[in-house]
Amino acid sequence: MRQRHERHLLSPAIGLALACLIPSTVNAADLDAGDLRNRKNSELETVTVTGERETGYEASRSQSATKTDTPLIDTPQAITVITQELIQDQAMQGMADVVRYVPGVGMAQGEGNRDTPIFRGSSSTADLFIDGMRDDVQYFRDLYNIERVEALKGSNAMIFGRGGSGGVLNRVTKQADGETRRDLNLQVGSWGRLRASADVSDAINDDAAFRINALVEETDSFRDDVSASRRGINPTLSFLFGDSTDLVLGVEHFEDERTADRGISSMLGKPVDVDPSTFFGDPDRSQSKVEANTFSALWEHGFANGANLRNRTLVGRYDKFYQNVFPGAARASDDTVTLSAYRNDTRRDNLLNQTDLVFVANTGSIEHKLLVGAELGRQETDNFRETGYFSDTCATAETSVRVSLDNPRYTGPLCFKQSTSDADNHGVARTTALYVQDQIEFSPNWLAVIGLRYDHFELDLHNNRTGDDLSSSDSLVSPRVGLIYKPQANISIYANMGKAFLPRSGEQLASLSATNQSLEPEEFNNLELGAKWDISPTLAATAAVYRLTRSNVAVVDPLDSRKLVLLTGDSQRVEGIELGLSGKISEKWSVMGGFAYQEAQTTQDVETSPGTVLPAGRILPQVPRRTFSLWNRYDFNPRWGAALGLIARDKMFTSTSNAVTLPGYARVDGAVFFAVSENIQMQLNVENLLDREYFVSAHSDTNISPGSPRAVNLGLHLSF
Repeated sequence: MRQRHERHLLSPAIGLALACLIPSTVNAADLDAGDLRNRKNSELETVTVTGERETGYEASRSQSATKTDTPLIDTPQAITVITQELIQDQAMQGMADVVRYVPGVGMAQGEGNRDTPIFRGSSSTADLFIDGMRDDVQYFRDLYNIERVEALKGSNAMIFGRGGSGGVLNRVTKQADGETRRDLNLQVGSWGRLRASADVSDAINDDAAFRINALVEETDSFRDDVSASRRGINPTLSFLFGDSTDLVLGVEHFEDERTADRGISSMLGKPVDVDPSTFFGDPDRSQSKVEANTFSALWEHGFANGANLRNRTLVGRYDKFYQNVFPGAARASDDTVTLSAYRNDTRRDNLLNQTDLVFVANTGSIEHKLLVGAELGRQETDNFRETGYFSDTCATAETSVRVSLDNPRYTGPLCFKQSTSDADNHGVARTTALYVQDQIEFSPNWLAVIGLRYDHFELDLHNNRTGDDLSSSDSLVSPRVGLIYKPQANISIYANMGKAFLPRSGEQLASLSATNQSLEPEEFNNLELGAKWDISPTLAATAAVYRLTRSNVAVVDPLDSRKLVLLTGDSQRVEGIELGLSGKISEKWSVMGGFAYQEAQTTQDVETSPGTVLPAGRILPQVPRRTFSLWNRYDFNPRWGAALGLIARDKMFTSTSNAVTLPGYARVDGAVFFAVSENIQMQLNVENLLDREYFVSAHSDTNISPGSPRAVNLGLHLSF
């Protein structure tokens, strides 16, 4: 049996935190301990907070985009906020649900074991954050302890560091705020879905509060023999020390175990014609398991002169294992499909720390809100992969098998061992970053956001199989410049420029090789023009036009296939338009939706391997030209409400081969809401109301996920 490097980075911290957190948790998002201080010091006119709670689909402020509490209308960037009310109304459970109504953002299949958002043509499994801290391990995230999710489009490296090329998704957690809550949510639905979540919080005394969020879920699927099981608990504690110092502690234990479902194959340029429930491979030997344990601490101090010092720490241990038997190419000549298999084991320990100082300074009539910050990070990762061999003893070299499309299951012998290219490595990544930002108010009509970030990123990678040691070191400078013109207080017009980098180690810190370790990082440049209009205090409209380019792409040297060279100039370009609308049209009518138009293609020939050239002009995978979404909720009276949603998109390609097309589709969702009493609410959500057949995402030309048939979910919300 393989020896694993055991590290106990988390154990003391989690043990101590759990001992402190036994009471229970709370419900406040983006407020940290602001509400609790307000309870204690209600006689004070000003209370420092880091955001404000929404009561509908429209959010007016965010801290994520600038690390300061800033109105969205004063932020020169396209941002979509998925509020708590929208999460509840649509019965959202994961990140794929979140992005349905976010213009310019999609979700790929992720091999059936991870979130894989696509931001403006850039696919990523690492540009996910929680409370502004990196959350880059590959798994499916849940929303049971989340107050809201913010999608920040464009290059975000100045705030979030490496990556963030096309955008990021930041989850904002529920935290102890001193409010009394006793909430229980129960859901039952199609294919045996059973889900229960709880949110309990209260003040312990004038200086402390707790909150606990918990989850348990068991569900099957419309896909044959596919199931999922989830468990989660997240307690937090908030403390006030005097009138100006807050401390928030939290731990989370989360488990997700599911069938790794990679969908169906394709034939003759389109998905194979089989029942959408058909599983290709072996579901019994396709499992994905993840366990995440994290400890977080937020310390914040407000000085008498108005300056604010904040330090946030996140310590995490993530264990993930997945194994899959999955489809390859289908053959029309004999109606068969190839199956292959592999499994992968990953452990990652994250230790991340951010310190921010925010203060206001004036130079004459010009006001400056200054941010000075530093980030330190250490990420230790073990990767171990094995290839599947279709024999009892792994003695043969049969790494694939063909089965009939009439019955694409495999129940024969299968064993796993390492091939010569399978990973067995141990890596340590270190990040040191400094950043400064100035939010300038020249006048009520003219504002600017100017920032610069310096990252020093190092990675040491040891190959356990060969004994080789690789290393890389990059110094990344990420600027951001935004200019805002406000012809009136509720309208802003902005221009924004940002740059981001992705080191050669890749988004999962495992792509470093002898051929690429000395190459410069990939570079992404985003130019954006936009406008924001707060039509009313509860309704906002946004528009943005952008160009995102990718350069420093590494390709095979045509003179020596053992080497890589960098392409000069841009190799990939995405241009698009995004429109968004969120909030209340009237007291009874709430809306959330958007439209996106994207032209995403390669702009240079790329030789991906000796003799294989990807010509310029290829459309980037899973980027439909047009997408549209609109969710409407109408409350007929205080007890009854109903909602109707439409999601539509154009056809799209599954990969840059442009050989397989997923047809466009339009899907209608609906919901009915009924308040039995002040403390009991019920809702019925129906996905794919018209029961249309469609394909929702892909991982490759031969891994395609069918969309769900009509699905019904009945929810009961109890408040005690």
